Amino acid sequence: MTIRPLTATAAGALLGMSALFLTAAPTAASERPARQIPEPVVNFPGFSDHDPDPDPDLRPQSDVRKPHRPPLTVAHRGASAYAPENTLAAVDKAHELGIDWVENDVQRTKDGELVVIHDTTLSRTTDVEDRFPDRSPWKVSDFTLKEMKTLDAGSWFDPQFKGEKIPTLGEYLDRLSRNGQELLLELKSPSAYPGIERETLGELRQKGWLDRRHIRSRLIIQSFDKSSIQEVHQQNPEVKTGFLGTPKVGDLKEYAKFTDQINPTYTDATKTYVDAVHALKGPHHKTLEVFTWTVNDADTARKVADAGVDGIITNKPDVISNAVQRTARVG
Repeated sequence: MTIRPLTATAAGALLGMSALFLTAAPTAASERPARQIPEPVVNFPGFSDHDPDPDPDLRPQSDVRKPHRPPLTVAHRGASAYAPENTLAAVDKAHELGIDWVENDVQRTKDGELVVIHDTTLSRTTDVEDRFPDRSPWKVSDFTLKEMKTLDAGSWFDPQFKGEKIPTLGEYLDRLSRNGQELLLELKSPSAYPGIERETLGELRQKGWLDRRHIRSRLIIQSFDKSSIQEVHQQNPEVKTGFLGTPKVGDLKEYAKFTDQINPTYTDATKTYVDAVHALKGPHHKTLEVFTWTVNDADTARKVADAGVDGIITNKPDVISNAVQRTARVG
């Protein structure tokens, strides 16, 4: 999506990325996509205790995407078509491809450590069944961090990634900071981890990700769980949030009280639905955004871009970024 609230100050520039469900086998990456440069952002209430509420009639409309401006590309679980999902290798691959926005999934270990992994079990993306054959069903919440760090989280994808580890959230944030990347953080199955909203915000704060710069343009927290997003908004109203799913149009006004984004699957991201979302302003007085998922081909990317989405979450961020950039230039 062309990022509205995700825009940066006039002194900085945000950059392109991609989105959500692994469907493709590893392939060779294509050419490096052109960087996406968002529009300047203006201050608005909720992001600063010192900013006055500007007159709505005088407020610059920087939150409205201009025609033919490409959606933001978000790397789903990192560049997960080219490296094992939710690993530091996938983060680095996205960076190599020129993709700044990365999506991940956060859960909690048995001993209370926050880790980055999508499935609620360890079987699909690690060698846990070989290392701990008697620990079925191999749930994330049944293993300590020390035990998880013995697992190989790369070989299942490709032998060249043998020895890749499940990262902690702290390690993941450090790598993003080192690379200068931004984060779309998903709280995965939060009902299984009571208090994970507070703990995640605490880790983000400790790593410097709740300062003004990150909150304004470098961080979004999303979930399929409505109550979890409400909890994040209640605990820290300044943090930008997204709801994963497709609420009924008649319910959107209620969601706009606590979330800045409505993020449906690409099959639901029609122009009619996107327009209905864009007709409302969220808790930070900015137009609600739409990030859609998971788009891995150019034709679908162009279709949802034409529908007006603000962001596209993808396993192939280079393919999607190139597609929407070219469409924008043609338009």
